[in-house]
Amino acid sequence: MAIIDFGGVKEEVIMREEFPMEKARKALENEMIAVLGYGVQGPGQSLNMKDNGFNVIVGQSKEFKKDWDRAVEDGWKPGEDLFDIEEAAQRGTIVEMLIADAAHKSVWPTIKKNLNPGDALFFSHGFSIAYSDQTEVIPPEDVDVIMVAPKGSGTSLRRNFLSGEGINSSFAVYQDATGRARERCIALGIAIGSGYLFPTTFEKEVYSDLTGERGVLMGALAGIMEAQYDVLRKHGHSPSEAFNETVEELTESLIRLVGENGMDWMYANCSATAQRGALDWKPKFKEAVMPVFDELYERVASGAETRRVIEECGRPDYQERLGKELASMGNSEMWQAGKATRDLRAKGEIREISESTKGVAGRKTS
Repeated sequence: MAIIDFGGVKEEVIMREEFPMEKARKALENEMIAVLGYGVQGPGQSLNMKDNGFNVIVGQSKEFKKDWDRAVEDGWKPGEDLFDIEEAAQRGTIVEMLIADAAHKSVWPTIKKNLNPGDALFFSHGFSIAYSDQTEVIPPEDVDVIMVAPKGSGTSLRRNFLSGEGINSSFAVYQDATGRARERCIALGIAIGSGYLFPTTFEKEVYSDLTGERGVLMGALAGIMEAQYDVLRKHGHSPSEAFNETVEELTESLIRLVGENGMDWMYANCSATAQRGALDWKPKFKEAVMPVFDELYERVASGAETRRVIEECGRPDYQERLGKELASMGNSEMWQAGKATRDLRAKGEIREISESTKGVAGRKTS
């Protein structure tokens, strides 16, 4: 492992140079990797491993026709390397549980009876193991239980792989029955296209992940955007202006600068007016939302959020209700304004405007 300084705290990480692809292939040369579920993480992980030369099959229920058809379109062949869930689990020596978290409880009995001594049970989320009192996923003692959790969507994992980049991933060993669990785990992390790997536990991964998704990554971000957009519209700003000042400038300019060199660098490359205002208001927002994050983390740690996921996502009409919720978001004025903005950007009109300010981090120069 390499020792890296993360803001004064030293952590151990595994780089591709330390565990190259050739070593990963050697570690898994006698394994059959069964990727169960072709929804969010399944396509990216399975295709990346296949392209990297590993023995991979996919298990997907035909009941979910959209996912089955997508697997076929991606080149997986029924009866050859695409099977139903149970047959794939039977064939695999490493069984990747990439089915939706809420479905683990119902499918677990089928998976469990097809695990053989020495097999490895792989997860990309600590959900089912950390909350086993709710999911009832309790692995046999004679199998390895490991996790690699990419810090990004399956779509991003695949896109980055195709562009020659990787996505950072955490990894954990929950149970080492064979003495090879760690090696298998790291090899799989390299195989799926991780940029680097950092150690965690199943519990820490799921606590941080559920907090992040409900917080900054998705829930808080969407909520803050809607609040600012609504305030601007309430005070007479046009949909185009409100959207550009709320979303477009963030996603097309500023957040990219943060990704390149950090928040301080982005601040330093904006106007003095933007800098001063951001520095003054940042503590106010932190103070306002800290109680919400404390409540959120407590709900995650107590299992309340997990219970909510299992109960809601397990309802027979969940997909229909989810569709309505997402449609409500997509049909809102803000995101309709976003669609119009993206269409203009695609036509080059916004890019042409941006060319006149090329080299300037933000449009705010006042």
